[in-house]
Amino acid sequence: MTFFEQQHQARQETRKLVFLFVLAVIAIVVAVNLAMALLWTFKFGSHHGVLRQYPKGFFEVNTLVTLLLIGGGTLIQTFNLRDGGDAVALMAGGRIVSPASGDLQERRLLNVVEEMALASGIACPKVYLLEQEDAINAFAAGYNQNEAVVAVTRGTLNRLTRDELQGVVGHEFSHILNGDMRLNIHLIGVLFGIQMIAGFGQQLMNVGRYWGGRDDKGPPWQLVLFLAGLVLFVVGYIGIFFGRLIKSAVSRQREFLADASAVQFTRNPEGIGGALRKIGGLTDGKKIGSQINHPNAEQLSHLFLGSARPNLLDGWFATHPPLAERLKRIYGRSMSPLEAPELAVPYAASVERLPDLPFAVAGLAGGATVSAAVSATPPPAGGLPTPSLEFGNSSGKAALTSQLNGAVHDPFAARAVVYALLLGEGAEREAQLALLKNAAPQQAALTTFLAESIVQLPLSARLPLVDLATPALRQLAQPERDNMLALMDQLIAADSRITLAEFVLQTILARRMAPRSGRLVPVKFNKLSELDGDIAVLLSLVAHVAVPASQADAVGARLAAFLRGAHVCPELNLAAQHYCNGASLGFPRVRLALDHANQLAPLAKPQLVKALLAVADDGAPLQIASADILRAICAGIEAPIPPAVAATYHAYPWQFDS
Repeated sequence: MTFFEQQHQARQETRKLVFLFVLAVIAIVVAVNLAMALLWTFKFGSHHGVLRQYPKGFFEVNTLVTLLLIGGGTLIQTFNLRDGGDAVALMAGGRIVSPASGDLQERRLLNVVEEMALASGIACPKVYLLEQEDAINAFAAGYNQNEAVVAVTRGTLNRLTRDELQGVVGHEFSHILNGDMRLNIHLIGVLFGIQMIAGFGQQLMNVGRYWGGRDDKGPPWQLVLFLAGLVLFVVGYIGIFFGRLIKSAVSRQREFLADASAVQFTRNPEGIGGALRKIGGLTDGKKIGSQINHPNAEQLSHLFLGSARPNLLDGWFATHPPLAERLKRIYGRSMSPLEAPELAVPYAASVERLPDLPFAVAGLAGGATVSAAVSATPPPAGGLPTPSLEFGNSSGKAALTSQLNGAVHDPFAARAVVYALLLGEGAEREAQLALLKNAAPQQAALTTFLAESIVQLPLSARLPLVDLATPALRQLAQPERDNMLALMDQLIAADSRITLAEFVLQTILARRMAPRSGRLVPVKFNKLSELDGDIAVLLSLVAHVAVPASQADAVGARLAAFLRGAHVCPELNLAAQHYCNGASLGFPRVRLALDHANQLAPLAKPQLVKALLAVADDGAPLQIASADILRAICAGIEAPIPPAVAATYHAYPWQFDS
């Protein structure tokens, strides 16, 4: 199932969630009204021998208070989770893993997450560690892929090999790419609201326990309040029933999909398969398995890789499929559990080598090819090995300096990396440096220093620096992000033009760092035909990049490329007269077209991506410049890099030692 189909299905699942939520609310309202009616009879009916008439508005008030509790609880919890993945990770008791961490196991985890981010072409997520959890478990959370986090337990680091850890991270990246995370966060808020009634009942029991007043009519108020609280507490646990039902309705099939995606990402079923088998071994032995001990585990149970709480209710009410069934789908046969002892020796950088995996590492311009290897250097006395990146091209290899490698993992220095990537030559560079010294004097010198290292790299090696710097940049407060984006715009405008490299960087970082980068973009357009003018702009842009001006009959070749893309979308009725020449392709027009295309329905976007690929595909291997612009457009419409773009770089894999 494609990414876009998953997005569409996620929206359908959201409607299912709303329907089940409404059913739960109705059931709770009916139960509360019935319970209050019985308590009213208990208090006043026995004194008169007959049932007293209910006060005016009795049932209306009960219903209103119940709805306020449920709705208020949902809104409060949703507000508490406004920070997305970070809020969920903190709710689970996680602590952020510093990109500069010196812990060997944490470094191994960070490396694996970075590898997966480069492979999938998305912003590298922040990484959290659930330090107090000895079980094997993990989750991904966030409103979208621009602000996702990945969290793992300490038991995952202590008990899994590198391949198994990679399988677990691949599983979580599937949830990021398939649009599961937003639905899961909404689910947390909804279930909290449903269970508010139980909390209110508990408070009433406490009041009734210490209430001192009474009257001569009927049973004492102390008893009535205590019973009312007890009844509401019990009624509130209807929410637990519906919570299990709702979570199971939206999560089980997605776990199967994520397992399959983990195998696809790593090309190694022993990765996620070995992790699940070790969960089974821990469950059979120490009874730890994937169990999470944090008090919020029940609310978050649908996020995790494995069952965070023992399944008291199986079948329809289980939040995860049985381990045996998941393993059978991965291996094609039944598999036995594995022992999961803690690793006797901490992982050192020279212990293992990652198998050669293809990664979608996009360049910024030109025809340079790229490969990278993180090689372990002998550790200094009393310290950790310093990894170094190497980028290969036709002229040899250029090493990523330790200063640059450290800079992409530091929030302050990561901004300087971004500025350094935008520095031009000659008069443009002087104007840009003047802007930097005025707006960010503390970073101006660092920018110049890092630019000397960056200029030694091939152009095609630059976007990986942005991907690796993303977690550090996301640690900045939003005002700092806004200042960085504003300064980027000034640096780009220093020469009154925008290059392909600048456009790609600006588009990707704006999508990742802007104030609403983590929020859902509403669907306003259901069909491509509603955006024929904007689609023509994007097809023309790719045609201009794919066909260099130096090519013979460049104008005719660009028009032919445009028409190839138009042919893929016959419903648009695009013809030669809709082609946009270079003079009409200004930055504001392209930006507006991207913004409109991002508001397309999920199932309309695949056809757009196919058309864009058709423009760039002239029968020859896809050029890096074409891949770069396609990557920027995919970032603009919040879609993953298509396989054809990723395949452009598969011949030049990044290779990691860790």
